[in-house]
Order: sequence, then C-alpha cells, then structure tokens
Amino acid sequence: MSLVDPELAARVLERALERGGDLGELYVEDRRGFALSLDDGRVERPQAGRELGASVRVVRGDASYFGYVDGLAEEGLLRVAGSVAQAVRGDARTPQAPGSPRPAQGHPVSRRPEEVDAVEKADLLRSCEERARAAGKEVVQVTVGYAESRRRVEIYNSDGLAVSDDRTRTRLSTQVVARRADSGDGPPRVETGSDTRGGHAGFELLAEDPEAVAESAARKAITMLDAVDAPTGRLPVVVGNGFGGVLLHEAVGHGLEADAVQKRASVYAGRLGEQLARPGVVAYDDGRLESQWGSDGIDDEGTPTQRTTVIEDGRLTAYLYDVVRARADGVASTGNGRRESFRHLPLPRMTNTYFAPGEASPDELIAGVDRGIYAVSFGGGQVEPATGDFVFGISEGYLIEGGRVTAPVRGATLVGNGIEALAAVDGIAGDLDIATGYCGKGGQQVAAGVGQPHVRIRELTVGGTAG
Repeated sequence: MSLVDPELAARVLERALERGGDLGELYVEDRRGFALSLDDGRVERPQAGRELGASVRVVRGDASYFGYVDGLAEEGLLRVAGSVAQAVRGDARTPQAPGSPRPAQGHPVSRRPEEVDAVEKADLLRSCEERARAAGKEVVQVTVGYAESRRRVEIYNSDGLAVSDDRTRTRLSTQVVARRADSGDGPPRVETGSDTRGGHAGFELLAEDPEAVAESAARKAITMLDAVDAPTGRLPVVVGNGFGGVLLHEAVGHGLEADAVQKRASVYAGRLGEQLARPGVVAYDDGRLESQWGSDGIDDEGTPTQRTTVIEDGRLTAYLYDVVRARADGVASTGNGRRESFRHLPLPRMTNTYFAPGEASPDELIAGVDRGIYAVSFGGGQVEPATGDFVFGISEGYLIEGGRVTAPVRGATLVGNGIEALAAVDGIAGDLDIATGYCGKGGQQVAAGVGQPHVRIRELTVGGTAG
C-alpha cells in the first residue's frame, strides 16, 4: 500500500508547478528506528521512534525551491506545495500523472529486526561485553551499541516518475577502554579500540559470531597499550582494508561530487581523462552492492543506484551526480542524489566508495617496505576539497621494519594531498572489505560504506611523536 495516494501526489505536483518550474518533486518518507546500548554491564533504556513526513521541491534552472511538512495529510501536502510555488515566477506547467509507485530492486532481509524481541537484543549486548572483557584484565570499560532502522520512501515527480524503496539497516558497534599501570612513576596508560558490523540487511547480519566485533575492539585497545612513539618524516605507508578506505573517501571521493566540481571548489574539476594514478588502478562508487551499508535500490531522487567507475586504469573517468547537477552538465544522474531525511534537499553524495581489488597479497605489500607505517584504520581528519590537502589521525597503526609489522605506534598522523597520494599508489591487494560509517556534508549525515583492499602508498608525510 502506498504511503500517499498517487492521485493526491498528482495534485500536489500540479499545485507545486502552478507558477512554473522545470521539475516538481514530492518526496515521502516513513522512518522507524530502535536503538539499545550497554555501558559497563548496564543496559540503557531502549530508544524507539518514528517520523512521517514529506517534502516538495521545484527546480528551475540551477535553483531549487523547497519545503517540508510533518505528516501526510492532504491539507498539509497541498499547503506546502502552494508555499513552494509562491517562490517561483513563471507560467504554470502541467505535470505528467505519476501513477502508482514502482518498487525498486531492494536488498534481501530474511529476519526483520523489528520482529526480534528486545530481550534477545539485550542478551546480545551482554554477550559482546563478556567477550570483550575476556580478552584481557586490562579491559576496564566496554560500551556496546545496537541500532536498527527501516525507511520506506516514495518519490513522485512531474516527469511521470513514481518509485518506492524499502530500506532496512542494522548495526552493532563496540568501544573498549584498556588501562595499564605504568611500571615507573608515570600515569597509567589508557587506550581505546572500536569495531562495528553493519549493513543494508536484517537481524541475520548478526547470526554468525557477532561477539567477534567486541573481541576485535578489545584486541585493538590492549595492543595499543604497548605502542611506541610514531616516527616523523616521508615514509611508505600500507593502508589497511575495510575502514582504511576512509582515506579514499575523504581525500578523493568528496572532490568528485558534482556540486564541488561545478563550483570549481574541487581539485578534480576539469580533469576528466587525466592519468592520476598508475595504470591498473581502478576505483568505484557503487550504490547497488548487495547488503552493503551505503547501498539502496534508488537514490533519494528516484534514480536507480549503479556502479560508477570513477578511476579506470589510473585515469579519472567520472564525477558523482544528482539530478540538478546532471542537468546542468547535460549528463545523466549517477544515482548519487542523497538526503538525510524529508527535511533536507538532496545533494551529490557517495554511497560505497572503494578501490577495486588488485593481485598482490597484504604480506607482499608489507614485505616491500623496509621502513614505514602500517595504517590499519583512521580516527579524525580534515580534507580541503579545493586543494586535495588532508590530515588524518591514525587510530590503529604499526611500524614496518625490514618488511615485517612490528610495534604498534601512537600519535601518528598522515599529511598529504589526494592527487599526490593517488599517484603514489604502487600496490593493491585482493582482500576487499567495506566498513560502515556516516558521512557528513551540508549539515546532513547519511550512511556511507568506506572500503578497499590493502593499498600501499609509496611515500607520505608522517607526523609522529618520536623525538
């Protein structure tokens, strides 16, 4: 059953275009969520909520006129459509009748999270805590979080589009604090570790050894208690798979989003076809990867998601488009028009962004480094898309000495430039993994998959704490 009657959607679009416009759009959303957390043995009060609402947008040229309303009452929908129309100056346009929404090709969900008893979810959090604490006596604090969401959307526009998507996401996360007393007179050493498992999937995502997430977080925290000061200088860097892909996401991906490109606020503007990396290097943004965190059947403008090759054999081959920026460039949308909710305008956003697997093994990449850094995952960072310059803190990193991973390091940062880092990629392994994250842009947060195989960068500036 549709969230909004198609005949009502047609009237809303007609009202929105009563003073002109190139495109009218009605975006409808029903979002439900549930979250549960455990902190030091105590399960916190569960949080559940629901949001129901819609937005109306009129596009004219490169301008968008926008309004939203809570609820789906006919009076409210027509009122917000009339309000948006008042901002436009032109002759009325008659929209095509949208008809009934066509379901998008979704992602399989074999066990609906909302049908799983809250007691089972709480027991899962407790078992995760037990596994984390069993990792070692140094574990002093464990926080485990579980979250699920179901988001049903319908999109109608004046070109006759009528589509729907049913999106379920499930995520388990653990953060562990480890502490060890100093052997001398100094303060105790305290380190943290974290890990997550999430996807566009149901509760079946956690059917197989979910406690491994907690064990991994504890292992990271305990390992970092033995960390030495990071070196400083220009060094080779091997970046880990999975969450190591945040480097590609931030340093390269944001610069490929078409709004930054069209504003000439991206270092990649005007560089399509240029050789930016070695031959053989391939990178994708893929919103259709089955069950991955950043995947959907359609984007938030109703365009089917797709795999877009952004780097092919080392050459820059594509930007990431929503409808408005695609029209401005006379190209088709790549299915990257995404928004946080019905209260937000869509923007060009990444989905799952990653390097394609290569032929090397992680051990081979590391063996080729005499002295360098193994950056498994990153913490905070800053990127300037206009220049490509970035600074990333390494949350889990190790020394590479004589082709072997040795001591963990603390206080390491990577400083570089996206264009230079791409050109310096000289090895890619075959162990692709995609991790879960949230990407912020324009005051909005959306689910984004960050990933890659292990990647070796010939040289980057490492900022460390060693004297």
